[in-house]
Amino acid sequence: MPTNPSRRLFIISAGSFAGVTGLGLANTMPDMPPGHRTIMMLNAACSDDQNINVFEPPILHVALGDVVTFLPTDAGHNAASRRGMIPEGAEPWNGGVDEELTLEMSVPGIYGYVCTPHYEVGMAGLIVVGNELSNLDAARAVRQRGRARTAFRALFEELEAG
Repeated sequence: MPTNPSRRLFIISAGSFAGVTGLGLANTMPDMPPGHRTIMMLNAACSDDQNINVFEPPILHVALGDVVTFLPTDAGHNAASRRGMIPEGAEPWNGGVDEELTLEMSVPGIYGYVCTPHYEVGMAGLIVVGNELSNLDAARAVRQRGRARTAFRALFEELEAG
């Protein structure tokens, strides 16, 4: 599905501005209060149209108590926690396709999540709450199917590289 060129230009421009100012892209979204971060659900990465079905950013670090909103920037996506990849005591979630989903991150740790329709083609991401990595081994041990296996492996490597 082709993306909207004006939306893509806005996102790329915002990302360029964010890189110059040292701000994260999620912090450049209009009308977002402090402690509120966003993850876009996209048909293709802003910087690489060949990298399809992605969350941006793919890894998000937030403070305990921050609010995260998944934005259905492109149609056909959702965000759902991956069983075994959220901290003990955290509530799992399963957002509807094409629906905005907002979560308060109230339990520290690593949260693995996917787009349900695009899970097997590798649409996956991580949220790290409070720089807490105590459930890293458990999250890494969850068996993945299809390209999700490769996607999560790359995300964990990027997370550990810091």
